[in-house]
Amino acid sequence: MGKSTAVLLPIVALSIGLMLVRPRGLPEAWWVCGGALLLVLLRLVPVGLAAQAVVEGTDVYLFLIGMMLLSELARQYGVFDWLSSWALRTAQGSGVRLLGLVYGVGTVVTVLMSNDATAVVLTPAILAAVRKARTDPLPYLFVCALIANAASFVLPISNPANLVVYRGNVPPVGQWLSWFILPSVVSIVVTYGVLRAVFARDLQSVHSDVTAVALTPPAIRVLVGLASVVLVVLIASARGLSLGLPTCLAALATTAVVCAVARQNPLPLFRSISWSTLLLVAGLFVLVDGVVSQGALNATRDWLEAAARLPPAPGTLATGFVVGVANNLVNNLPLGLLAGATVHAAQAPSLLARAVLIGVDLGPNLSVTGSLATILWLIALRREGLDVSFWRFLKVGAIAMPLALLGALLASLIA
Repeated sequence: MGKSTAVLLPIVALSIGLMLVRPRGLPEAWWVCGGALLLVLLRLVPVGLAAQAVVEGTDVYLFLIGMMLLSELARQYGVFDWLSSWALRTAQGSGVRLLGLVYGVGTVVTVLMSNDATAVVLTPAILAAVRKARTDPLPYLFVCALIANAASFVLPISNPANLVVYRGNVPPVGQWLSWFILPSVVSIVVTYGVLRAVFARDLQSVHSDVTAVALTPPAIRVLVGLASVVLVVLIASARGLSLGLPTCLAALATTAVVCAVARQNPLPLFRSISWSTLLLVAGLFVLVDGVVSQGALNATRDWLEAAARLPPAPGTLATGFVVGVANNLVNNLPLGLLAGATVHAAQAPSLLARAVLIGVDLGPNLSVTGSLATILWLIALRREGLDVSFWRFLKVGAIAMPLALLGALLASLIA
C-alpha cells in the first residue's frame, strides 16, 4: 500500500462514518463534501478527476431534483394526506387491514416516486394518520422503512441507487422488468409476511372514525402530472435514454402547470428541495472515484470474477449477500458506486450484475444505517419526537432482510 493510499482510505472511511453518525447534528453532506475537498487539497485526488467525478453524477442529480420536486408537490397539495386518510378509513377498525393498506400505499409510492419519497414524505403522513387512530404507530412506521427498500428495484426510477449502479447504462424498461419483476414481487411479499408476523401482537383495533381528507382539484392535477412523468420516464427507458433529464423536465413541466392553474408561486417548492442531498451524492462520487484511482477495483474485481467462476446459484447468492451485508457497513450509495464500477470493470455476467443491484437495494433493510432512504426515515421520525434505536431496527431487519434477499436472489435465477 502506497503512502497516498494509506492516507486516502482513512479519510474516505472517516467521511462516510461521520456521515452516518452526524456529530452535532450537522448535515451528512458536510462530512462527505469535507472529505472530498480534503482529498483534493492534499492532492490525493487531482482536481480534474474530482471534477470528472462530479460531472459523472449529472444524471443522478437531475433525477433526484425531479423526484424531490414531485414529492414536494404531492405533499403541499395534500396527496399524501389523502392517501393516509383513505387507508385509515378503509381499514374499518382493523389493525391488520391497516397494515396491509399502508404497505400497499408505500409500495406504490416507492415504485413510482422512489424510496426517498416513501421515507421522507409518506412517513410523516402515515404517522399523523396513525396517531388519529389511537394505536401503536411502530408497525406502520416500520412498513414505511422496509417497503422503501423492498420495492425499490421494481423500476429504474424506484431508487436513485439503481442509476448509480448502472452509471448511465440503465437497461430499457422491458429488459429491466424481465429481470427484476419476479424478484421484486418475492421481495415485497416476503417482507410483508415478516412484518405481519413480527408485529402480530401489536396490530390492535384502530379508531377509524376520522375526518376524511378530500382529494382536491390541485391534488388531482398533481396525480395526473405524476402519471405523465412516469409515462415519460418509461418511454425514455424503453428507448435506452438516460433517465435524469426526462424526469427533471417532466417534473418541471408538471410543477409549472399545477402552480399556474392554482395561481401560486413555484419558488417555495424549489426552496423545499433538499439541495444538500445533491451535494452529498456529488461528494460520494468524488470519494469513490478517489478509492478507484488507488486500485481498489483490483480486489473487488478479482472477488467478482471469482464469484463468476462458481455455479450460477452459489455465485448469485454469494454476490447478493456479500453486497447486501456490506451496505450496512458503508451505506448503499457509496457501495452502489463502487459496485457499479466493479461490475463495469469486470464485465460481470448479467446474472451477477443483477445480484449486485438486488443486494444494493434490498440489503439496507438489515439496519438503519444501510441506505440514505432509511437514514432519512429515521430523521423524519426524530422530527416528530420519535426514535428507533439501531438495535430495535436490527431485531426486525435481521429477519426481514435475509429472507427477502434469499427469495429475491433465487427468483432472479429463474427470471
